[in-house]
Amino acid sequence: MPIFIQRSLAADGGAVSVDQLPKLEGDITLYLGRGEGGLYENVLEAIRKRNPKLNLKIRRGATAALANSIVAEAKAGVRRADVFWAVDSGAIGLVSDAGLARPLPADLTSQLKPGFQYPQWAPVTGRIRTLPYNTDRLTPEQIPESVMALADSDLSIGWAPAYASFQSFITAMRLLEGEKATEAWLRGVSRQATNYAGELGVVMAVERGEVDLGFANHYYTLRLKNGKPNAKVDLAFTKNDAGCLVNASGILALSDGDLPINFIRYLLTKEVQAYLASEAYEIPLANGVKPPQGLPALDTISPPKVDLTQLADLRPTLNLMRRVGVL
Repeated sequence: MPIFIQRSLAADGGAVSVDQLPKLEGDITLYLGRGEGGLYENVLEAIRKRNPKLNLKIRRGATAALANSIVAEAKAGVRRADVFWAVDSGAIGLVSDAGLARPLPADLTSQLKPGFQYPQWAPVTGRIRTLPYNTDRLTPEQIPESVMALADSDLSIGWAPAYASFQSFITAMRLLEGEKATEAWLRGVSRQATNYAGELGVVMAVERGEVDLGFANHYYTLRLKNGKPNAKVDLAFTKNDAGCLVNASGILALSDGDLPINFIRYLLTKEVQAYLASEAYEIPLANGVKPPQGLPALDTISPPKVDLTQLADLRPTLNLMRRVGVL
């Protein structure tokens, strides 16, 4: 589906149309974290086609590895990346904490929803932690509103401890609840949990009835239901805790000048935001763009207040998970 002719999918609001942006000209190198099955690549190809004088070079890799490369290059006195688009805000935090991000103008950050306006990086799309549950085995009333309560429940649970999104979720729990409570939670849940390689696998296991519920980002369930409308799975949300954390993909500028900033503007346009909502089922974070079908509006959910860049503090999380034996 063409990206820059989708204006009907975007509601009126703070996000601007691509038609309002300046043309991109010159050389720019983007470090791109892997994610979303090629949909980010489709966005970049659409930007290229619209800006024939843009020489966009892309280095692809795992988000955490690219963040470490950027920091290592800077320590060696080298700058190879002009822009970094990461699928996880923890990697953004790693680069930002190293003092490598350039400030963003207020007219750009003001296009973002409240709670997602940062001076040195722009969240692009969000993903909310959810509890996908089997609708034949559970009713919504049987699911605790606190994620911490699941450690003492008798529900069977699917999880993917080796998955980056799960580790960010545990990092948020550490920040919100403390290390001792998080350790107790991990030990409690591990007694009733089944391991899966990834969170799509968790959702599919829930739908098959292998487990009662699981932990996963919202879009895995929405994508499954899109392809299988009668799937026996639905989404539940906890309240004001790490179980409904809204994490984000994000982008930051690493070099000076207008080109990196204007490149970032393209990712916040109505067209790109609507494309990622309709095709990837991600949550648009620019104002005035509709959320993906099947997901409640963000203002009806109660996510915790967490500075997403603090999710970069991953090492204590990994040490804790190894000590408990879930990694």
